[in-house]
Amino acid sequence: MAMTPTNRLGLTPDTLAEVTELSARPTRHPAGAAWEQAACDYLREQGLRLLQENYRCRMGEIDLVMRDGSCLVFVEVRYRRHVNFGGGLGSVTVAKQRRMARVASHFLQRHARLADRPCRFDVVAVSGSLERPHIDWIAHAFEDPR
Repeated sequence: MAMTPTNRLGLTPDTLAEVTELSARPTRHPAGAAWEQAACDYLREQGLRLLQENYRCRMGEIDLVMRDGSCLVFVEVRYRRHVNFGGGLGSVTVAKQRRMARVASHFLQRHARLADRPCRFDVVAVSGSLERPHIDWIAHAFEDPR
């Protein structure tokens, strides 16, 4: 039986085309794009692989869809200038968690070849300045609250 070629992420050309189909859409908030890029760079340094940025559907958006080994990781990036009021993590409400879970479900329905992989929800809380960002990565930040 012939093997289907895969790329460095272990994705076939068809799956990669599906995953990247929406990735060219710009973020609605240019300042937020810089923080998302800082978070993405940090996660890449930790060994995660980017599959898609700013995945959007009618139910909402997920900032980053990444892969950590065989696990799909849906990442919310939160920036707060000051952490006095709970920081970025404290701003991910139960309503936001539910919305992320619905968007992640939509992503998995659209990318059926990835649907059998384990998934998790992470939050990257960024504070400080772009020159000296402070990044807190919270893996498994929450379970699917639905």
